[in-house]
Amino acid sequence: MKEESGQRNPCNSITGVILAGGSSERLGQKKAFLEIGGIRLIDMVTEEMKKIFQRVILVTNERKDYEYLGIPIVEDLIKGLGPIGGIYTGLMSISDQAGFFVACDMPSINRQLVRYMVSIKNNYAAVVPMVANEIEPLHAIYARSCLGPIRDLIDSKRYQIRLFYDHIPVRYVKEDEIRRFGSPSRTFLNINTTDELAEVQSLMKS
Repeated sequence: MKEESGQRNPCNSITGVILAGGSSERLGQKKAFLEIGGIRLIDMVTEEMKKIFQRVILVTNERKDYEYLGIPIVEDLIKGLGPIGGIYTGLMSISDQAGFFVACDMPSINRQLVRYMVSIKNNYAAVVPMVANEIEPLHAIYARSCLGPIRDLIDSKRYQIRLFYDHIPVRYVKEDEIRRFGSPSRTFLNINTTDELAEVQSLMKS
């Protein structure tokens, strides 16, 4: 069930896009299927996204593993590019003019922060959190107007997400803004190692 409804909710005009890559070499399994408190990360992220957005899709190349989620699934249009390929596919697949993109291993989504990011999008092509000069490109809003610059990078075989920021209007969400809604260290938790998994499991219990 959505927390907010009605045409005045700006989140209704944006699609939630979850990026679920393949297996993690360091973890030895799909990050999406790691569990916290007996619940898979992908299940946690999907439920949170459905509470914010009316439309939620999943980008993955392993469709059968995720069909149980009951949301639309799209496969990478150009495989093997990593996150930038997922963003490109997501933007090509949505009917809205923008999407909020999140990685499947970021279970601590702050709904208030996401809604704030949507509210300040205005005419920006991207809204991206920044903490201590480090950006969070997989907890960000991207408009379909990013497609041209992203495609240019792909064609030139440059796959770092931040490279196309130089060619679009970006609204960076600074640390003081983020802290209005919660701790950045908790909000942008992600999991790449067993130590990080243990840390997330501990934090999510608190």
